[in-house]
Amino acid sequence: MPHGMQGGAIIHRLVSAGLAALALALLPPPACGQAAYPDRPIRMIVPFAPGGASDAIARIIAPKLGDALGQPIVVDNRPGASGNIGMEAAARAAPDGHAIFLGNIGTIAINPAISHRLSIDPLRDFMPVTHVADVPSVLVAGPGVPANTVAELVALAHAKPGELNFATTGSGSLSHLEMERFTRAARLDVVHIPYGAGAGRAVTGLLGGETHVMFVTLPSVIGAIQAGRLKALAVPTVRRIPALPRVPTMAEAGFPDLVSGSWQGVFVPAGTPRPIVDRLHRALLAALDSPQTRQRLEASGIPVVTDATPEEFAAFVRAETVRWGKAAREAGATVD
Repeated sequence: MPHGMQGGAIIHRLVSAGLAALALALLPPPACGQAAYPDRPIRMIVPFAPGGASDAIARIIAPKLGDALGQPIVVDNRPGASGNIGMEAAARAAPDGHAIFLGNIGTIAINPAISHRLSIDPLRDFMPVTHVADVPSVLVAGPGVPANTVAELVALAHAKPGELNFATTGSGSLSHLEMERFTRAARLDVVHIPYGAGAGRAVTGLLGGETHVMFVTLPSVIGAIQAGRLKALAVPTVRRIPALPRVPTMAEAGFPDLVSGSWQGVFVPAGTPRPIVDRLHRALLAALDSPQTRQRLEASGIPVVTDATPEEFAAFVRAETVRWGKAAREAGATVD
């Protein structure tokens, strides 16, 4: 090739390369949620005070989730209004994956039916990522109640209509709706005593003899059960739970439709890019697959539950919202 032609070809290649580089420079930066995510610590918003089941789950999961994502996870407790304050704050966070929400059956599925002042719609304003745990409930009786089984409790309540009472963590809470379903199924005449601020005060009242029975999350009472200070009558789970292998299910006690539990899951604000959702999903499954995480959760009576895809969890959430919204309306529960 003549020298002039060869030089022209080189110049042409250099110009082409320069134009290509300029075109790349003018492209918008990669969408958030790709290689750059996460680029700073991530807040996990928990809508309840420290010390409860949700807070415990968040703090157990956080270290391994942080390892999987390469950024620390900061647990951000935002209690108040039955979880609505934290839930509303999480829904309004920037949809960039740096604020995630640990929601549960109460905040996501029940509150929309009982909180008329709720300013968001969880189904519209969140994207579900995955289950993380399903905290079992247990029906417990105080030490002075002369009943050691569900059948004995039903017989006692029928013999003394209006004399027995039941504690709950508040009107419209899961513990309230679980007992309402039980009292309707067993045709019981018992008195509702609602407490607030989580399970602590309600359990204290039960231990002190202020109240007689209640449904409550297992981690809140497992120590008292093991110490013989409370009597576990049944669990509203599909099968018996390893932490209480001798305690029958409600189905075994004659109430097959009374199955429930305080499921917990991670959500992100609507509009979060799908690559971020997928990254979080993979990281959560990796964190929950850690033997250390599983052992710490299961030691508290909390089994790990995950979903194969975000869509699987989303379908579950929609069904739970219908189910518990109906239960709340039937009970006439409200928090406003």
